[in-house]
Amino acid sequence: MATNPEFEYGVIEGFFGKPWGWQMREDYASFLKQNGFRFYIYAPKADPYLRTHWQDFWPDATFAALQKLGEQYQQAGLAWGLGINLYNIHFDYDRQTIEQLETKIQYLNQLQPNILAILFDDMRGDCDRIASIQTEITHRITELSTAQRFMMCPTYYSGSNVLDRLFGERPSNYLETLGQQLDPQVQVFWTGPEICSSHYPLPHLQEVSQKLGRKPFIWDNYPVNDSANTCDYLHLRAFENRPYQMQEWTSGHVVNPMNQAYLSQIPLQTLHLSYQDQDRYCPQQALQVAATALCGKNVAKVLLADLPLFQDQGLKQLSPTTKTELIAKYAKIGTKYTQEIVSWLQGEFPFSTDCLTE
Repeated sequence: MATNPEFEYGVIEGFFGKPWGWQMREDYASFLKQNGFRFYIYAPKADPYLRTHWQDFWPDATFAALQKLGEQYQQAGLAWGLGINLYNIHFDYDRQTIEQLETKIQYLNQLQPNILAILFDDMRGDCDRIASIQTEITHRITELSTAQRFMMCPTYYSGSNVLDRLFGERPSNYLETLGQQLDPQVQVFWTGPEICSSHYPLPHLQEVSQKLGRKPFIWDNYPVNDSANTCDYLHLRAFENRPYQMQEWTSGHVVNPMNQAYLSQIPLQTLHLSYQDQDRYCPQQALQVAATALCGKNVAKVLLADLPLFQDQGLKQLSPTTKTELIAKYAKIGTKYTQEIVSWLQGEFPFSTDCLTE
């Protein structure tokens, strides 16, 4: 089967809770390049200058760090992007807000992002004409931005009715209105049947494509672990139920990783293997290959033996004795991967109540 040459997969740092450090982000440039990923988007929910205080500018030190980060990705031959989460903008979209938005986009242009993601996720949606207002905002941004590609995340970005319960009932024909009014060059994120989908059935994707008037760009919420139900787990197993045919069914695939940057590389590498190996892909074998390549044979053996404790049992179910033993074992190994396990065991990745999804 021929693959779609326009299809790309990448990573978005788009989770709630403890964000990555600058060194982690810089290290990802070489990791992504080596594993077939084509882009990285900086959009941590904990950065107030891209969400709750999007109107404001970063401190000089943060702006300089972002400039350096963008240069590193571009030098590595990867696209780099920013994701601005315009928190509740559609409830107060007046002349002052428009001026603030225009000023902010011109400010972001100084960072020369290749991609600009315009995000309306995880905010209230019970607003009159929300689809039309979001379309107008998106078009205003695309006219001002110097980015080459634009991605948009709807407020109702999944078929799950959890979003209706949390953010208000979605307006009728919300996706259809977006599809009719939004520039066809703007790619639209979609998480699938669920917020954290375990699979992406072709009939579902075809239905969404018809409503949007374009193939959806999959926002994959695996291995992310920032919600109330997932923060006590480390998602390390290989990707499954993402058939390589998604290259034909969708316009792209972006992965939202865990708060643990280096451990996220293990499942991320298996996604690359799944697209590369196609019908020959075996998740169990891919996990072994990825863990060994990244962590080394001996560490991979230990980590995979304990994987059920991390991904199935979870932090709250571990006894104090087990935690103490695991901390001692992994602290002694002392790699960047095992240090994240130790930090997780010590409770250094607390749940952020800003995350409302389950």
